Amino acid sequence: MKNILVIRMSALGDVAMTIPVIYSVAKYNPQITFTVLTQPFSANFFINPPSNVRIFKADTKAQYKGSKGILYLCNDLNKNRYDAIVDLHNVIRSKAIRAFFSLKGVKTVAIDKGRKEKKDLVSSDFNNIKPLKTSFERYADAFRRIGLQFELDFQSVYNNEKPQLNNPVIDNKDGKWVGIAPFAKHTGKTYPIDKCEEIIKTLSADNSIKILLFGADKEQKNILDSWVEKYDNTISLAGKLKISQEIELMSHLDLMVSMDSANMHFASLVNTPVISIWGATHPYAGFLGWNQKHENALGVDMECRPCSVYGNKACMRGDYPCMKELAVSHIINRIYKVMEIPV
Repeated sequence: MKNILVIRMSALGDVAMTIPVIYSVAKYNPQITFTVLTQPFSANFFINPPSNVRIFKADTKAQYKGSKGILYLCNDLNKNRYDAIVDLHNVIRSKAIRAFFSLKGVKTVAIDKGRKEKKDLVSSDFNNIKPLKTSFERYADAFRRIGLQFELDFQSVYNNEKPQLNNPVIDNKDGKWVGIAPFAKHTGKTYPIDKCEEIIKTLSADNSIKILLFGADKEQKNILDSWVEKYDNTISLAGKLKISQEIELMSHLDLMVSMDSANMHFASLVNTPVISIWGATHPYAGFLGWNQKHENALGVDMECRPCSVYGNKACMRGDYPCMKELAVSHIINRIYKVMEIPV
């Protein structure tokens, strides 16, 4: 095989999770060119890829929108001769692409998402749940099914060498840096904002710690800006940096505190330790960040948890106790422990 098409269009965290696998596969198979099909924004995550990795940006909300867009995309992809298709997404669009190339005699494989196992996980008694295969392992299995051999030995997109700190917001490191990303897409994955503020208030009192706040949209920016006004040693990055610059800055953090969200995965790509906060979801479903420790994945043991694989279901009790009952002091103590700061 000389050319392989790899498909993973979304979501942000899931695309980020493909990188340790794709970079490892490419490293061990330098004779093969790997073309990664993804959304234009997600292409920014592929920092310092191996020389045999290419990115094909497909905007499915514009140029390749709808059923006609899929056909246009297949025709554009067909301009290259692929020996195999590795589908790491396995949704309607990627299945259509696989079918197109399969009719042309191209070998295709798709990720086994383990849907039944994950359904059983969220349906089981909390005391009986067990870790499932990680997404990294599932991605790797797909590559192995087309006969590729490799080891998963990825460390960082910067190859264990921190990039020079050259940032328009902050360009001089003094003391310890803690990143805090307090937001997630779903309520079941978001620690209460007032409790997040308590964490920031406590940490800001320590002049040896600088707190860098990560957020995206206008509402998040407003919240983070309000905290900066109240608390010393705190900087908001919301709306100030490109995603590639944020990831670069994460490589200089001593610790990231994140929800079960994309920021956990971005920090993992640069070998930064992460304390992750879990509510409706659970790391046993296989979505913990690359090389992150389970002991730093914090959550409350409850009979009704986990109740959702992706955190998109409404709380059956209506009050999200899995998040509200996680003590601020527990998170702060873990922060100090990971950073080796005496309490």
